[in-house]
Amino acid sequence: MINHLEGKLVEITPTYVVIDCSGVGYVLNISLHTFTAIGNLKSVKLLTHVSVNQMDYSQVAYGFIDEDERTIFRHLISVSGVGAASARMCLSSYGPSEIVQRISSGDVAALKKVKGIGDKTAQRIIVDLRDKMNKASGIATGSINLNFGNNKVREEALIALVMLGFVRNQAEKAVDKAIAGISAEDLSVEMLIKQALKTL
Repeated sequence: MINHLEGKLVEITPTYVVIDCSGVGYVLNISLHTFTAIGNLKSVKLLTHVSVNQMDYSQVAYGFIDEDERTIFRHLISVSGVGAASARMCLSSYGPSEIVQRISSGDVAALKKVKGIGDKTAQRIIVDLRDKMNKASGIATGSINLNFGNNKVREEALIALVMLGFVRNQAEKAVDKAIAGISAEDLSVEMLIKQALKTL
């Protein structure tokens, strides 16, 4: 089992990174939280989790900026009905500290807003994880605004949403609606995606 990968950052998008480790490029799926925390780093160390598809035994590797995020991810996928893709979507929609708060407070409505999480699954997450989340403390999320032009921010957000499984024309409507509600000073890829996810 690979615990972490450290090396040169070859490629970064809001949904995945490619890390060059001694000449080998590793693709790691990431959350929006990790994307924001990486910022403009040229090299990076990400903790990893490898998910194995029980149907065809294919493997997908996920990367996390810190142990808090990986722990929350692993708690989420331990819940029946929550796969790795849904767990990543949760972390992209809210971030580790917000996930802890939503689960601790029993906020079913907030969890249901995450793509792939229905009413029963949201309730199951809260029932299974509330005690664990109540014990969690000190989890901090990064909040680095990326200094892109509006068009580039919009396109980055659209690409991320499409890669997360949304239809492009629906994603465009959600992104444009989100842009209208965000001030120029606060506009970032992370903020834009988070706001768009609330209406998708």
